[in-house]
Amino acid sequence: MQSVTLYRIDSARNMRRFYRLEIQVDLFGVWLLKKEWGRIGRHGQSRSASFDGLADARHAMFEQQRAKEKRGYKAT
Repeated sequence: MQSVTLYRIDSARNMRRFYRLEIQVDLFGVWLLKKEWGRIGRHGQSRSASFDGLADARHAMFEQQRAKEKRGYKAT
């Protein structure tokens, strides 16, 4: 439904990371914010959080994106 991918690349520190946020709805109508992160080109880790409504999921996605951008990640 909605997704954003953030990247943090710093060649001097050999850092090539990604962070993906995606809002989905499951089979039971529960809204999920799926987070996936790791090194670019590798399988990452993932975690999901459930929300009662789309507005809550969007707010959580916005807050998480803002926190990652403060740490140097940039959206594409």
